Amino acid sequence: MKLYYATGTCALSPHIALLEAGLKFDLEKVDIKAKKLADGGDYLQINPKGYVPALKTDDGKVLTEGPAIVQYIADRKPESGLAPAAGTFERYQLQEWLNFISTEIHKQFSPLFNPTLSTDAKDYSRANLAKRFEYLNKLLEGRQFLMGERFTVADGYLYTVLNWAKPMGIDLSRWPAVAAYHAGIAARPKVQEAVKAEK
Repeated sequence: MKLYYATGTCALSPHIALLEAGLKFDLEKVDIKAKKLADGGDYLQINPKGYVPALKTDDGKVLTEGPAIVQYIADRKPESGLAPAAGTFERYQLQEWLNFISTEIHKQFSPLFNPTLSTDAKDYSRANLAKRFEYLNKLLEGRQFLMGERFTVADGYLYTVLNWAKPMGIDLSRWPAVAAYHAGIAARPKVQEAVKAEK
């Protein structure tokens, strides 16, 4: 498999999942502004959407969209426990979390990266994020992971988007359980390995 990534993006989530699953893969860095691969190739030939992540499977198929990719990775190594078994209620809860992170947190961060947006528009996104962090803070009190006792691909994804808080001027210490959760995931050896590799 090959993971196409760019530093500081949500591609860190499937990178973490691949390492946690113990799967063999290659990394290929993408210049997402120029849509170019390291060798000068056209990234749009891999992913016509132009953004990362993209995962090329061993049989040459390409998956895009982080939540789909991390579920694919988890299903390649079910014994890793990165996702509950397909068809179980817990699997639908994992999908619920992946959708929540994608639509309610990830996409609320997106406007903050846009230098042309007004301060008012960015403040609106920060206020929405604060509401989501309030919800997470209550839920995470006394919990190590989103789904209870086990690290899942949802934890890798939430960790990834929470990384954007500090550079976007959001102090997670306002939500102590969220800050503790983020620090706990950051301490995992495979998470540290992924972060180091992407720098």
